[in-house]
Amino acid sequence: MTLASPTQPKPLKDEELRKINAYWRAANYLSVGQIYLLDNPLLREPLKLEHVKPRLLGHWGTTPGLNFIYVHLNRVIKKYDLNTIYIAGPGHGGPGIVANTYLEGTYSKYYPNISQNVEGMKQLFKQFSFPGGIPSHVAPETPGSIHEGGELGYALVHAYGAAFDNPDLIVAAVVGDGEAETGALATSWHSNKFINPVHDGAVLPILHLNGYKIANPTVLSRLSHDELESLFVGYGYKPYFVEGSDPADVHQQMAATLDTIVTEIQSIQREARVHGFTQRPQWPMIILRTPKGWTGPKDVDGKKTEDFWRSHQVPFGEIAKKPEHLKLLEDWLKSYKPEELFDEKGKLIPELAELAPQGHRRMGDNPHTNGGIVLRELTIPEFQKYAVDVPEPGKVEAEATKVAGKFLRDIMRFNEETRNFRIFGPDETQSNRLDAVFEVTDRTWAADILPEDEHLSPNGRVMEMLSETCCQGWLEGYLLTGRHGFFSCYEAFIHIIDSMFNQHAKWLKTTLDIPWRRPIASLNYLLTSHVWRQDHNGFSHQDPGFIDHVANKKAEVVRIYLPPDANTLLSVTDHCLRSKHYVNVIVAGKQPALQYLDMDSAIKHCTKGLGIWEWASNDKGSEPDVVMACAGDIPTLETLAAVDILRQNFPELKVRVVNVVDLMTLQPKGEHPHGLSSKDFDTIFTTDKPIIFAFHGYPWLIHRLTYRHTNHHNLHVRGFKEEGTTTTPFDMVVLNDLDRFHLVMDVIDRVPKLGAKAAYVKQMLQDKLIEHTHYIERYGEDMPEIRNWKWPY
Repeated sequence: MTLASPTQPKPLKDEELRKINAYWRAANYLSVGQIYLLDNPLLREPLKLEHVKPRLLGHWGTTPGLNFIYVHLNRVIKKYDLNTIYIAGPGHGGPGIVANTYLEGTYSKYYPNISQNVEGMKQLFKQFSFPGGIPSHVAPETPGSIHEGGELGYALVHAYGAAFDNPDLIVAAVVGDGEAETGALATSWHSNKFINPVHDGAVLPILHLNGYKIANPTVLSRLSHDELESLFVGYGYKPYFVEGSDPADVHQQMAATLDTIVTEIQSIQREARVHGFTQRPQWPMIILRTPKGWTGPKDVDGKKTEDFWRSHQVPFGEIAKKPEHLKLLEDWLKSYKPEELFDEKGKLIPELAELAPQGHRRMGDNPHTNGGIVLRELTIPEFQKYAVDVPEPGKVEAEATKVAGKFLRDIMRFNEETRNFRIFGPDETQSNRLDAVFEVTDRTWAADILPEDEHLSPNGRVMEMLSETCCQGWLEGYLLTGRHGFFSCYEAFIHIIDSMFNQHAKWLKTTLDIPWRRPIASLNYLLTSHVWRQDHNGFSHQDPGFIDHVANKKAEVVRIYLPPDANTLLSVTDHCLRSKHYVNVIVAGKQPALQYLDMDSAIKHCTKGLGIWEWASNDKGSEPDVVMACAGDIPTLETLAAVDILRQNFPELKVRVVNVVDLMTLQPKGEHPHGLSSKDFDTIFTTDKPIIFAFHGYPWLIHRLTYRHTNHHNLHVRGFKEEGTTTTPFDMVVLNDLDRFHLVMDVIDRVPKLGAKAAYVKQMLQDKLIEHTHYIERYGEDMPEIRNWKWPY
């Protein structure tokens, strides 16, 4: 079977070809103008140095290809009445997407000051990569975008995320050949094994090979036709090739190919929706080969520029020093014949304007690209009915995430018809004790299913692939197009998506200041299998640092929760799933653990974010001698066990126990909306008493959050200090000095009133640590008094 398309018929009549080429020229003209021009937008006077920007920023090389694809997608959208969005993968294709949304009228709709006339065009040009203007890449400010162009590798996976549960949507995902070299993008090709044409939309990957990245050839562009065909057939696609440099020929190829592909997509969907899903389709894709910097200067200063890496960014920039460059720019701009494209007022002439779709069929105005517009609220059951019965604190055990799994199961059930909620994770849903969800749905799987397989179905709504980047990208695409999701992951390996989280957090922060962008559902992480219970997997699995990374982002968009037991986890999870426009990070253990709060107390505690646990304290009615603070399930356990030792040995000591669920409450109120006022912080933590803080993560994060508060100088934090191995659970805390014995010794060292008796207690604690080491080395498990400890009061 020949999958290449150069022999296809020529569907464009001469007049249609002329108009499409003219529209493409207009988009290219506007793109070059954005990079170079400050004034004289339509060259109605000779180009002068003062008409050119003093700092030339932007990327030209990929832009004409993006413009070419856009105009052809416009054609099939109109011809077939398609619901289509455009994802521009090449990092700095901003000039092209801005140009096209301006030509179709969307840009002026959202930015009335960028009007469709000479003055508006002047503003369009000036704002690009200019102080107070817009970035050079496709950004949140760009209408029609859900994909931030500042980071490469995620265009395709975002496209698939947008297509899930969007049956009428076609997502055109342009993958640059530089971007195609990233690991995330290489993995994303396998997303076609998770798409179900019955209830999902379609993704049309367009691999745009223009040969070069910044200063080198690209790997895929140097593969032969046969190698590329074999590669993508192997991925499960049906590749169509569109190749060349002659615009007339390539226009005809692209038009014919898109006609064929749209028909194929519709046929695949129709067959599945009438007869049901039977087997994974071979979805079509396009491999487009065109010159880098197409239609730009052939050479500059005697050096090859078009169809070479020199056209990647600004093809030439020394305009103030080289008068011949000014003439070169003028000739380049005039080669597009703007006088034939725009009327006297500077508006695109009507015969070209009519090529663009209308209303929400415009890719820049598709509601799915402004997800808050189409967002439907989740139907969420009352989380209180899943509560663990806690008649007394610290005496019964439960698995927190297993309890949360039943809550998530029913959220999945209650939203089955709307199909607007999915759970994402890298092959860990069952491992993380969320397997109750499999009572109502399966894992999404459109590849082959064997008789012995369990919980695999093309209709499943649990997204698992052993690629954190794919799970993250799917979820981002899903959220950005107006749905809800939940991501569970081993704590140590969520770091794999650090940079993806960065971009999403920046997107959320930026869109807060864009009035026409509507809030989307929050990105919710559950990090479990965490540092303190990775004793069996060892040091490689022991890293709580993601919360430090998250805490660096703007307070308007990040939240971090450390619920100490199942009921607080339920309360926090409900809150996060109802929230909008945040990144919520929840850290909770999956192992059987002591439960501390009944549901009523858990709700009150989580609502406040932190609080004094009166039942664990003995300072009521007086000043405490020491504050024992904790954040995280294992630090809470060790803190309470330490308090027990203190009570047994120093009954006169006044101890206040403070538990922190919402980590951001530790910041001053002026730094974070959840932060405590200085007065409230002083009331809870005192102004002059020692604070022993047992923390889930790296100790210095607590210092960062609290350093402005009055009593910071008395704060002593214990946490993970990069000591780990394959050992027992309790030995993990011992290795990091977070155990109950070290916490008690910290109190002894900081409360002088304990007097001479403290020396004997401290020696007893040191002996306990030695006893612990000998015991685990002999028996391979923790001492019974550690394993079986419960709150005794």
